[in-house]
Amino acid sequence: MLVDLLLAAAVIAFTIPPTVMGHSFSLWDGVPQPVELTVGSATAATMLLRRYTPWPAIVAGVLCACLVGETVPMVLAVFSLTAEHRARSWTCVALALMAVYLVVDYENPYTDRIFYLSVVRAVTLVYLPALVGTWVYDHRRGIRELRAGVREREESAVLEERRRIARELHDTVTHAVTGMVLNAGLIRDPVDPADIPDLAEGIEDKGVEALGELRQLLTMLRREDVPVVEGAEAIARLAEDARAAGLRVDVRLDVPPGALPPEVTHVCYRLVQEGLNNVRRHAPGSEVRIAGAIEQGHVDISVVNTAGRPVGGTVSGTGGGAAGGKGGPAGGTGPGGRAATRTPLLGGGYGLPGIRERVSLLGGSLTAGPTPDGGFVLAARLPLEPPGKQADLRQRRTVRG
Repeated sequence: MLVDLLLAAAVIAFTIPPTVMGHSFSLWDGVPQPVELTVGSATAATMLLRRYTPWPAIVAGVLCACLVGETVPMVLAVFSLTAEHRARSWTCVALALMAVYLVVDYENPYTDRIFYLSVVRAVTLVYLPALVGTWVYDHRRGIRELRAGVREREESAVLEERRRIARELHDTVTHAVTGMVLNAGLIRDPVDPADIPDLAEGIEDKGVEALGELRQLLTMLRREDVPVVEGAEAIARLAEDARAAGLRVDVRLDVPPGALPPEVTHVCYRLVQEGLNNVRRHAPGSEVRIAGAIEQGHVDISVVNTAGRPVGGTVSGTGGGAAGGKGGPAGGTGPGGRAATRTPLLGGGYGLPGIRERVSLLGGSLTAGPTPDGGFVLAARLPLEPPGKQADLRQRRTVRG
């Protein structure tokens, strides 16, 4: 609005003073001075409408040039035509205004009255502003598109960050709470009171583990890094926890220490954690095999369990495995080999989708499904170099080449 007011003031300064002092020029003789003043004032007022529609300014500019002899409003009008609006026929309008400018400039007694100079001025002061206006319009449109793209990328980044946090929370909380609930189910109806301290200690350990991982998650959110997870040592601890919960777990990891990037190590850890967690919930009587090996730039990690079966005289959930098979109350052994009925657990349904997202982000592939013997397999193949790092490495090699 301030710019439009300044342009209106400029039009008044170019039209009213020459008219009052008798220096105005008209293509038609005998135009009354009040008419010229009215035309000049109306032309200035159209500057306030140029952003909404350019045609009042164009018509008023032509009248002002023909009746007052002032061409500046016409120059501002043709610039507004292309800078503020997408006019497909702007070339025709610019050529028509050039013709008007050429006649007025050549007939004006206060100019040099040289034809080719009038042509140069018509091209410079009419067509060129119209052309510059098209560049301004395209520039503004590009800025708008960039801003819209930035907003979309920001929204996408926020959504991805929320999904990332949700994955971390699911894997952290679900794993720890599952162990705590299973131990709490054993305490509910104990056979041997001497086992209660061990079960309570297990609940406490799981709570401390959950707090530690949540603290790591908060650190990750502040530093925008993945949580620091050891390699085979962390997976070995998961296997020990599973054995303490009554599972028979065999671990075979052929992965040298430090051979995996932190992102890949973290996904391997979460995959094993999710697999064992679901086996405890849905097939506690099964045998579990954890395997990992590096082959040709990839690491293969898998959690395979057999079908659930009765343990310690208690009927376990039928079938199922890491995917969360169907079944009734899950059975298992507590401390000292004692059997007890465990509380059925309902999965939230976000475990496997979260693992699939983690694997996909690293450019890997995930396999999750039943095995021929009624068990379940959860396996992933992950590249040792994530896609982003591979692209950076190719770019650096290209630059060096």
